[in-house]
Amino acid sequence: MEKHTAVTDYIESFPEETRVLLNQFRDLLFKLAPDAEEKISYGMPGYKLYGKPLVYFAGYKNHIGFYATPTGYEKFSEKLSAYKQGRGSVQFPLDKPIPWELVADIIRFRIEENKKIKKN
Repeated sequence: MEKHTAVTDYIESFPEETRVLLNQFRDLLFKLAPDAEEKISYGMPGYKLYGKPLVYFAGYKNHIGFYATPTGYEKFSEKLSAYKQGRGSVQFPLDKPIPWELVADIIRFRIEENKKIKKN
């Protein structure tokens, strides 16, 4: 697997269908958290807000992985139950529509968690 140092290069390394979805994740993230810091972390696009991890996403052959720490998935476990999951991750298959409003809700939840950490 190729090592990338820039998110743009990472996204560009995928087939067009996956690139489009990865760019949509990125665009949504910056729409909701315009001050988020972006970098490659753990080999995938990672975002920090207020100095703390916010979310990550990654492209795979058959799905997009979305990582919002375990708390993001615990909060939305019922709504995510239709998708394959791991601890703190969910897989959105490439052959099904991405639940963008749910993804946005999870990002908003994580933003609020990071704000609370910032205040402490």
